[in-house]
Amino acid sequence: MFAMEDSIEVILQDQSRHHHHNRDHPVLTASTGALLTGLYGIWSLFAMPGFRKIPCSLKVPYLPSSKDQTLNIMRLLEGRTGHLADLGSGDGRLVFAASSAGFQCTGFEINSLLVAYSRSKALWIGVPPSQATFVKKDFWKTDLSIYNNVTAFLAPGVMEVLGDKLLKELPDDARVIVCRFPIPHWPHHSSVGSGLDQSWAYDIGTVRSRLGTIQSRD
Repeated sequence: MFAMEDSIEVILQDQSRHHHHNRDHPVLTASTGALLTGLYGIWSLFAMPGFRKIPCSLKVPYLPSSKDQTLNIMRLLEGRTGHLADLGSGDGRLVFAASSAGFQCTGFEINSLLVAYSRSKALWIGVPPSQATFVKKDFWKTDLSIYNNVTAFLAPGVMEVLGDKLLKELPDDARVIVCRFPIPHWPHHSSVGSGLDQSWAYDIGTVRSRLGTIQSRD
């Protein structure tokens, strides 16, 4: 995907190459500045809305998964069925892939624009709500105990906190799949890919057993 940051960088590089032509054209220079400001504003709408409602330590900017990352996650879901929660679903690409494989999916996303986009795409391509639902909800404040499959592509600074939450809430037969950043101290069931595209699968029952964690339920 050609990201907004890449677009801005290309414009900046172009402006630098032709700077000597622009010094005598203040209108052109001002227009370029306005364009850059507008591009950054649009990008920030997708990357960072809703952050004020989330503690600083749990903030994760929007970063879409690559095709290889999505394929790796789907490989780790092979043989699985049931309800799936995608934590930070972004533009919905993983939810759509999983729903096409038969999962009943819920995408959690705090970005209103991305939620609207995902819902519109689901309607456009004919994916029923029973297979893919997108909710504007903070998953940190949501009980995830009804899900037996959880996927996440977040940030390294929140993975340990995420692990604590999932250990408290998920059933023993649940599988957790994370992309790029593993959950610290968790023994993984399997792993696919390498480098930035690597994904890990964890079976909650096994993690609890090996970590000596006692499942707590209200």
